[in-house]
Order: sequence, then structure tokens, then C-alpha cells
Amino acid sequence: MHVLHSLPKFNNPDVIVGVETSDDAGVFRLRNDLAIVNTVDFFTPIVDDPYTFGQIAAVNALSDVYAMGGEPKTALNIVCFPKGKMDIKVLGEILKGGGEKAREAGVAVVGGHSIIDDEIKYGMAITGVIHPDRILRNVGVQEGDALVLTKALGTGIISTALKKGKASKESVQAAIASMLTLNNTAAKVMRSYPVHACSDITGYGLLGHSLEMAAGSSVTLILESSKLPLLHRAPRMAEKGYLTGGCKRNREYLKDKITVDESIREGLVEVAFDPQTSGGLLIALPQRSAPKLVDELQANGLKAAATIGYATSLQKTWVRLV
Repeated sequence: MHVLHSLPKFNNPDVIVGVETSDDAGVFRLRNDLAIVNTVDFFTPIVDDPYTFGQIAAVNALSDVYAMGGEPKTALNIVCFPKGKMDIKVLGEILKGGGEKAREAGVAVVGGHSIIDDEIKYGMAITGVIHPDRILRNVGVQEGDALVLTKALGTGIISTALKKGKASKESVQAAIASMLTLNNTAAKVMRSYPVHACSDITGYGLLGHSLEMAAGSSVTLILESSKLPLLHRAPRMAEKGYLTGGCKRNREYLKDKITVDESIREGLVEVAFDPQTSGGLLIALPQRSAPKLVDELQANGLKAAATIGYATSLQKTWVRLV
């Protein structure tokens, strides 16, 4: 983030959302009724199966467009692969998985770029469309808003336990199923509600992305630990030490910016810090609309959807986990 502040500023009146904020994607106006949404994401494998990895990476990359309220249209593959050190069929499976998920989302893969690297990395650059007046930002939360989360938490913890051979079959299956779920249904459902702000929960974890929303909106977000939707045994695995490096970095960065109630079980706290891959949407909307939104999300297959907190006037810290 500090590096971004030193980059050249682009004072183009058609840049509606740029790098100056912590939004999920950039938005550029083409005409009064049409803008494009641009985002990119790629990472190293978090599961053993290359096809599943490709699927997860694609779903994760598409998520930022959904969080902005947009509709993804095209994708470009981004590939790093150790040529000559691994069967090229592995790459084929990764690309196949990504392509299948893009097709499920109604997105056309129109090309890409690859380089030789010692470590596999894969993801996509996504272009979507949106009406300039219907953009959802991760700022704009209003005092009294309810906070709705559309997916369960704990993918980073479970992925770490999997790498060490310590994750149960049930936990792995639950995490993979969650990561393979596109946020298109959640995005479609929320468009019919008076949403004030939205973000997808990814590398900064629930607490980090909540901080961005709170600081950008000048409110304090109260997150209720007892209401967090959790992946199977994620808190228990966290308490056994299966934490990502990102989780520890999130905790260090956030230590003086948030408040965590000392009575909360340590595993729950770690889940709230845990970096998510292909996480859900965090939606801020009027309290009166939240129960109906949750009911509709669950009726459309998003069984983990839940109201997890609310916004208050600005207090001593941006976010409180209670």
C-alpha cells in the first residue's frame, strides 16, 4: 500500500475508481451509461489437484468484479510454470479448471500470458461491465447498517492444515466447496437491495477488509464472533497452530487499529484474521433489509450467509470483534 502512494497519479475524469482507494477493482467510464471494471489476481497452488486449483483461482479472480456490483465478461490467463520440471499436462489441467469456471460465470477467456518460473502460479485478469451509477464501493457504510457475510470463514487455516496432512476430509471438502462457489449468485441477489457498501473477503481476512470499509466510511464496525459462519473445525485447527504467514501479518498490521474482546476463543479470533481465498461478500445495508437478504441468499444455495454485525458511530478503533 505504501508503494502505491508513490506511483504517478492519473487525473483522468473517466477513472471513477482508481488506486487511490482500497477498492476491489478499478472502474473506467466509457460513456454515461457504461463503465468497465478491471481486476487481476493470481497465486500459488493451495490444493494438490491442478484442475481444482485452476477452478479456485478463476473463482477468486472473478470475485472482485462481483463485489463492485459488475458483470464479468472476459478473462486473460496469467501463468507461471516450471518448464521441463513438471509434466505439461498439469498446466493443461489448471487451464481447463480455470476455463470451466469462467464458462460457468458466462465469461470468455480471450487469451493470456505465460512465463517460465520455478513455482507454479495461476490466475486471471478480468474485465467486467457496470453502469456508472450502480457501482458498489467498499466505502459508504452508514451508522446502523447491518453486515451480511455470504460465505463461511477459515479457508487459509484449512489449506495450511492440508499441506501438513492434518486436515480432516470433511474440512477439506467444505473449504473446497466454498472456494469453488462463484459470488455471482450473491451479487445478483444483493442488486435488488439498498446496499450501501460491499467488499469480498480475501487476503486481509475478515478483520482487515472490515477495517478498510470502516475507515473509508468513518464508522466503527462491530463484528459478533458468535455469529461468524465457520468452515468445519477451522477454529480447532487454528488453535493447533495451522496458521498462514498472512494470518500473522494481518494480526501485526491490525493490532493497533482494531479491538478484540479478551473473552473470545482464540480459534475464533484467528479465523477472523485468516486470509481467505475466494471468500464471500461482506455487504452493508439497512438493518431492516438484512433478514430478507439473508433468507434469499440461503434460499439460493448460500447456506452459510449470515448477519455478523453492524455499524455504529466512530469509536476509538475502527473495528471491534466482540
